[in-house]
Amino acid sequence: MSKFELKLPQMGESVAEATLTAWLKEVGDTIEMDEAIFEIATDKVDSEVPSEVEGVLLEKRFDIDDVIQVGDVVAVIKTEGEVAGTVSNGTDTVEEVENVEEAPVAELESQMVQIKESVTAPTQDFSSSERFYSPLVKNIAKEEGVTMQELESIVGTGKEGRVTKNDMKAFLEQRSSNGESAATVTSIKEEVKEPSTPKEAPKTYVEKPKAEPVPVASGDEIIPLTRMGKLIAQHMIDSVSTSAHVQSFVEVDVTNVVNWRNKVKKAFEEREGEKLTFTPIFMEAVAMALKKYPLVNISLDGDKVIKKKNINIGMAAALPDGNLIVPVIKNADQLNLVGMAKTVNDLANRARNNQLKPDEIKDGTYTVTNVGTFGSVFGTPIINQPQVGILALGAIRKLPSVIETDQGEYIGIRSKMFLSHSYDHRVVNGALGGMFVKAVADYLEAWDVNREI
Repeated sequence: MSKFELKLPQMGESVAEATLTAWLKEVGDTIEMDEAIFEIATDKVDSEVPSEVEGVLLEKRFDIDDVIQVGDVVAVIKTEGEVAGTVSNGTDTVEEVENVEEAPVAELESQMVQIKESVTAPTQDFSSSERFYSPLVKNIAKEEGVTMQELESIVGTGKEGRVTKNDMKAFLEQRSSNGESAATVTSIKEEVKEPSTPKEAPKTYVEKPKAEPVPVASGDEIIPLTRMGKLIAQHMIDSVSTSAHVQSFVEVDVTNVVNWRNKVKKAFEEREGEKLTFTPIFMEAVAMALKKYPLVNISLDGDKVIKKKNINIGMAAALPDGNLIVPVIKNADQLNLVGMAKTVNDLANRARNNQLKPDEIKDGTYTVTNVGTFGSVFGTPIINQPQVGILALGAIRKLPSVIETDQGEYIGIRSKMFLSHSYDHRVVNGALGGMFVKAVADYLEAWDVNREI
């Protein structure tokens, strides 16, 4: 049984202190290796500090809002075995000296050789990085000879992109399989042979810019993001960093659609018990265009294109709390207009009441969002990964327009809207992206005003 002192780690070269903002564990709680113990805030970053050992939290040395200096002992953890950094009672040193005096001369010489090698071996200076690494990660990097450049290149899966123990293991396994471990060791040995010089080694890694904290003035209200809000935000960031977004815009004359709907909507509601909105009409047009251009109904997996068999259209719906959710109309191309209207209304109503089932918001192959509901003329929507396209429907407006007839041209009032198509330029080129959105427009402009429902 021993005690381990958990100290405040170095959070950056220019960071000397931090404020304790929250304790994530209470005295007596069991702690796992690399599990977060408390949260801190500095003038550059807010972060969790993980444990380097497994055990039980024995003592808290600071309270919330206390300012802690780098290197101060923040918590004491009771462990089962001996670990580096345990609290000494003063007797361990005496015992070690006695053991050394009794050791054979050959063993002492061997120990001296190891000590000299450890002193002359190059060590990594992690304080030069603005990125936070837990003590456990630093120890693994030192033991395995991971260079600063390699450490900076590792993509972290922890909170706020922090590198975890599992990330280090995965990196080391990959490096070993690529035969890079031997090259790294050779490089280190060559550096040891060279005489040390006082000049500073150049940094070969690129430091990621850190977002400056937003100043909060008196009277400002701080509203924490909801769990769904955080997920949506991360999903949007991932999409922008993954897909090469390109947009194509088409103006559509939907006068025939507007006039037809105004003519049949009352009879439709009396017969079906459902309201006929514009959304199912647009969904039908998109389904037909996807059927005509199936290479928009795809996903990209590495260097492979997956051509989807089913046409499942996601329908972005606004929630009462301001967030969005995307229920999916499965096999949309197989529904007639009545079936499409019933499906759209059902999904929209249950989305607003948080009654959607998990299967109803997955497996989408293309997404449609109606920005016109909020008065927007057009928009540039972000692709819903792993899809490669999304269509924004603009507001329908009455505009003066040139009308061409066999008798000549004249000015008339027409109902018009913009279609905004965002697509992944890695796999959908401008020609295909433009032809697809034009096909949606052509379908709507050719709407039969005498169509039966």
